[in-house]
Amino acid sequence: TDSGNNEVLIDLVAGWASGGASTFCSQPIDTVLTRKQAGSALKQSTRSLVGNYGFSSLWRGSSAMIGAIPFQNGMLMAGYGIGKRFSEEHRPDQVLLGAFIGGCTGGLVQSFLMSPVELIKVNQQVAGKSLSSAATLVSTNILSKNVGWKGLEATLLRDGIPHGIWFASYEYCKGSLEKMDRFDAKENSSFITLFSGAMAATAAWGVGYPFDIIKTRIQASSEAKGVAQATMEIIQESKGRALPALYKGFSLKLAKAVPQSAINFFVYESVAKRMRGNNE
Repeated sequence: TDSGNNEVLIDLVAGWASGGASTFCSQPIDTVLTRKQAGSALKQSTRSLVGNYGFSSLWRGSSAMIGAIPFQNGMLMAGYGIGKRFSEEHRPDQVLLGAFIGGCTGGLVQSFLMSPVELIKVNQQVAGKSLSSAATLVSTNILSKNVGWKGLEATLLRDGIPHGIWFASYEYCKGSLEKMDRFDAKENSSFITLFSGAMAATAAWGVGYPFDIIKTRIQASSEAKGVAQATMEIIQESKGRALPALYKGFSLKLAKAVPQSAINFFVYESVAKRMRGNNE
């Protein structure tokens, strides 16, 4: 239907805008985190990067991400919106399930966009390559599993179920706050959206973070590695302590992901309301 197509368009445009805004704001933390995940010492690595290339180097890799993430976020928001609306129309008692399935589907689909894009970003942030050099390396080897699609399996694991959890957690938290007597849903809509987005990121990354660190290790390596091999290497480096190994840098990831998610949902909801002509 036309209304359904309009809603998908709204999700895509609002997702594009929120993806660009949240990525730009969180990029410096992402640069530091990526270098830490790849094995660099946090303080030394950051000082060296800023000292050699200036403060703007903290946005290294942002060109590839800001160019791609709006489209990636549009895909995610469209999947979330379709799943949520389907549930609201056909299974109103299972809206969380619809958001979860829509998020998982969108997450898996966008992995095929983000895997090569993040490979470009990692080459810039860890190996110090220029954007053109990193992009050329990936694009000229796009048919090679060990080059152009390096880290795809870990990306699929990171972006599938965790994105379902992200959207379902957002819906659950938002719905719970809106039903609380102490909150006026309209008057506190901005707070509810920001807080729910922050909580959703915490839940999603609690599940997906180990695959993010595995993906970065695979993409930063000069050798071809699979998920199992990279996982074992990471655990061995921590003397067999799996949990500390696979959650190394987790607090830094949350420092990036929590405000990024809050901004993401806030901008998404704001742009979507404006496009629907709903300024309540």
